[in-house]
Parts: sequence; C-alpha cells; structure tokens
Amino acid sequence: MLDSSFAALVPILCVTLAAVAALFAEAFRRRGEQMPIGGLGVIGLGFALAGCVVLWNRNATSLGAIEADNFGLFVSAVICITGLLTIAFSGQVIRRDGLPAGEYYALTLFALAGMIIMAVASDLLTIFLALEILSIAVYALTGLHRDSPGSSEAAFKYFLLGAFSSAFFLYGVALTYVLTGSTQLADIAAWMGNEGLNVTPMMLFAAGLLLVGFAFKISAVPFHMWTPDAYEGAPTVVTGFMSTGVKAAAFAAFIRVFLSAYEPLRADWTPVLWGIAMLTMIVGTVVGVAQSNLKRMLAYSSIAHAGYLLVGLVAANEIGRASILFYLLVYAVTNLGAFGIIALLSTVERPHEELRDFAGLWHVRPGLAALMAVFLLSLGGLPPTAGFVAKWYVFSAAVRAGFYDLAIVGMLTSVISVFFYLRVVVMMYMAEPAEAKARPSVGALPLAALVVSTAALFYLGILPTRVIDLAAASVGTIF
Repeated sequence: MLDSSFAALVPILCVTLAAVAALFAEAFRRRGEQMPIGGLGVIGLGFALAGCVVLWNRNATSLGAIEADNFGLFVSAVICITGLLTIAFSGQVIRRDGLPAGEYYALTLFALAGMIIMAVASDLLTIFLALEILSIAVYALTGLHRDSPGSSEAAFKYFLLGAFSSAFFLYGVALTYVLTGSTQLADIAAWMGNEGLNVTPMMLFAAGLLLVGFAFKISAVPFHMWTPDAYEGAPTVVTGFMSTGVKAAAFAAFIRVFLSAYEPLRADWTPVLWGIAMLTMIVGTVVGVAQSNLKRMLAYSSIAHAGYLLVGLVAANEIGRASILFYLLVYAVTNLGAFGIIALLSTVERPHEELRDFAGLWHVRPGLAALMAVFLLSLGGLPPTAGFVAKWYVFSAAVRAGFYDLAIVGMLTSVISVFFYLRVVVMMYMAEPAEAKARPSVGALPLAALVVSTAALFYLGILPTRVIDLAAASVGTIF
C-alpha cells in the first residue's frame, strides 16, 4: 500500500514521467526512425487513470498543497480520457502533416500534467504554477505548425493575452495572501468565514482579479477574444485538446476557489457571474451562427458551452455542482470527436475546415458523416445524446436555485445553436460535392476512438444516473 503522502502524487507523476520519456525518446531517435512515442503517453495516462481509481475514497493529501479527493480524481479522470482520445487521433495526423512527434507528445503530456495538478491543488500558488505549466505547453502546441503564418499568429495572440490574464490571477493570489496570511484554500475559507458580514472592497477586488484569470481560461465573455483566432490557427488536434482539457482543469480550480475559499462572498460574486454567464451564452451562440469556418464555429460553440457551465456554478446547489462535472465529461468526449473528424479529414494542402468542405461527405465517407452528425447533435443538446442530459441537469439546477432567467436564456440559445450544428449535417447529407476531392483514409485506431466516443455519448444520454451520482458524490467531498 502506498504511503498516503506520496499516493496523491501518483497520477501527476505517471503523466510527468511519460512526458519526460517522450522527450528522451525524441532526443535519442535516429533521423528517419519511426518510434511509437504516442504509446508512452498511452501508458502514462493509463497508469494515471488507474491511479485515480485506486485513490478513490482515500482523500490522500501531499505537500499540503495537493489533495486527491474524489472531486479532483473525477476531473483528473476526465483529463486522462481527454489525453487518451487526443493521442488516438494524433498519430495519423502527425505522420501526414509532418509535425514533430516527440515535441508534440511531450508538450501534450506536460500540459496534461499541469491540468491534473490544477484539478487536485488546494493552494492558490499551486493552482497558479499548474496554470502556467499547462498554458506554456498549450502556447507552444498552438504554434507547432512553424511554417504556417496563421499558426504563429494564433500562438502569439494566445501567449500575449494569456500572460495578461495570468498577471491578473497572480495579483489576486498576492492580494488574497495579504488579506488572509495564507494561500491555502482551507485557511482562506476559514478567514473569510470569520469575517462574516465584514466584507471589504479589498476582499472583493481580490475575488475579482481571480475571476478574470479563470474567465480567460474558460473563454467566458468578455475575456473570450483569443478563442476564435487560437482555435483556427492551431493544428486541429491541438484545438480539440485545448478546448476540452483546459476547460476541465480551469473549472475544477474555479469551483474549488469560489465555492470553497471564497464561498462566504457568494452573495457578492454571484451577480457578476450571472452577468458573465448570460453574456457568454448569448455572444457564443449569436456570433457562432455567422461562422462558415467550422473551427471558428466550434470556438464560439465552446464559448457558449462555457456559459452553460457557468450556469451550474451560479446555481451552486448540489445538482449544479454535479452537473458541471457531468457536463465536462460529456463535452470532452463530444468536442474531441468533432475536432477529431475535422483533423482526420484535413491535410496541410487542403484543410477540411470550411462548411462547404463537408458537402456530400455522406456519399464518400458515410461512417464519418454519421459519427459527425452524432457529435454535432450532442453539442446541440438533442436527445438521446448525452448533450441533452448535460444541459437538462444544468438548467434544472438553475431553476431549483431560482435563476429562471438563466435557464430560459440557456434553453433559447441552445435552440438557436442547433441551427449552426444542423447546417453541417444538412451539408453532409443533402448537398452534392462541389468537385471530386480525395479525402484521406482513416486508420483503425482513430476510427475505434470515434466509435467508442459515440457509444459513450449514447450510454450517458440513455443511462446517465450512475455517472451523475458519482459526480454528485465526488463534489460532496469538498463541501
């Protein structure tokens, strides 16, 4: 049996060691030699996922800053699943597009390690360090197409705005330390609770600075301006990865900080989050309707989904907190599947990113067309997919908490969003190809990953109770 002081670090160490192994494999690889570097990532993530299962209900802690409670382990498992699906889609794309395999897998694994640290961190400084680990890796991944001006531009914009938001977050950490004398979330919560109704402007300012940092990472309006450009310029597999993994890690830390440490100030920050959630749902949906580039459309879709997740955070009741975890799992599987298909059909010479590129896909790739339709309908929240159940739980939480306006706007924007998802489905099934275009073949591994993702969406859409109960039980460990 592992010592509890070490056990909490096991998932993090597994992924980190896999990243280091990928670096060494690339360093010692002979020129032209093919090495299964992605397999190292699969092994590391597999052991990390197993570690999450073994650590369940143990509430292991380490270094006073890592707390592997069930909440953190649930999010860590979602992050591991995100990593495994990303690697499954990546191998074929890396070989075809000539991306540097060693760098790609190492950066991806380091980003995943940062995400897991962020999910289990119980200290503001640790959250900040994890945020920087994952951010720097994702910045580099965004600009991995070094010969592409669009990719370089996207990475540069993402880096500049990301550094700006990190400064806000760090100032929030510093101000919180000045006020409370600690960066430990438990100590901060105790200090805030002792203050009672004596809320000072400095306390609100510290909460606001932290809120800006988190809002940027989850692509919430008005801190969303980097998202469309970064998503469009990054390699498509990277876009899918950062749209899901970063969001899961950021929301995990968001929940810990604002529903634990800053929970005594809920009456003050709830109206702000209410406004951000409202704007995020509306802007993400309305602007998304006008997009013809699928990566930009899914970028605004990601913004809208951040708004739906914020609805659960604003509700902050038991159903709302559990619905966030369930939503993160569903969104990760759905969005990775959609971006995976775009990546598998794209080439450097002919990116398969515009709406017209999907015309007549049913005639040449009926399987991929059917799978893409499922992912898009799940993003739109149509039954019997898991996307419908995820939105239903989030809106139910808002209604039970008395936020009827958020629930109504959420449902209306969901209905509007179905329009731009169905545009792609109509194009695939009812339009004739403008010209005969050869589409790349899809390997067995990525196809299997797509099929498993689709099966998971139907399972979670038809029989969601077990996973929802698991999410509710895991959230209960931090409240």
